[in-house]
Amino acid sequence: MESIGRQLLAILALAVMIGCGGDGRNSTSAAGSDSAAGGAASAAAVATDERSTVLVLGTSLTAGLGLQPEDAYPALLQERVDSVGLPFRIVNAGVSGETSAGALRRLDWLMRQDFEILVLETGANDMLRGMDLDSTRANIQAIVDRVRAERPEAEIVLAGMLAPPNLGREYTDRFREMYVELAEENDLALIPFLLRGVGGVPEMNQADGIHPNEEGARVVADNVWEVLGPILREWAGALSTAPADAGERHGGSGPGAP
Repeated sequence: MESIGRQLLAILALAVMIGCGGDGRNSTSAAGSDSAAGGAASAAAVATDERSTVLVLGTSLTAGLGLQPEDAYPALLQERVDSVGLPFRIVNAGVSGETSAGALRRLDWLMRQDFEILVLETGANDMLRGMDLDSTRANIQAIVDRVRAERPEAEIVLAGMLAPPNLGREYTDRFREMYVELAEENDLALIPFLLRGVGGVPEMNQADGIHPNEEGARVVADNVWEVLGPILREWAGALSTAPADAGERHGGSGPGAP
């Protein structure tokens, strides 16, 4: 079993690369800034897609920096979803270098899209820039509040991260606990550490030693699936038993709806 300490030491370098973005083959997602033609085609496809949507909002870790789009963990989640016959499409809304404040600003655009489940991966770049954790926490809370206000039936999954020990014990503890506390206070599903089994493990990362390679992305997808998979199965079960006229999105079709 890999050392958590070794993984923590890798996070500082990881944060640098997340913040820098770079010229990776997939530095932004399909949900970022499409061309007019691509956007129109995508909109037409979505209009005829009856599957429920999982929106994955995140940084370069989600966008799949340095990977082909099909090798990023959201695409691997889609493969898993399809393999078990669940009626969901996974939308990659990752953008390299984005802070929690950037994610909050981008929410205006993202909320125009239909989605039933939000996977939220943000905060690592805040750590890189030494931002006050109260601000980071407030930004994440604002995202949760906005989604809850406009999509009360939507499920939110929060991806936790770790800070490197050289930032000091107080900061690293607060950073780790921030995700746990936000999840507990808002009744969110929590992925304890997105990069478990990948951070600090050379064979799981690209040549930069930082971003997950194809094998590492599969491990990240496994980490997400441990939490997301049961949620999708619960939603699928609720959808399959809902009356035919109660299937409109955001109208009480998910678990817990009357």
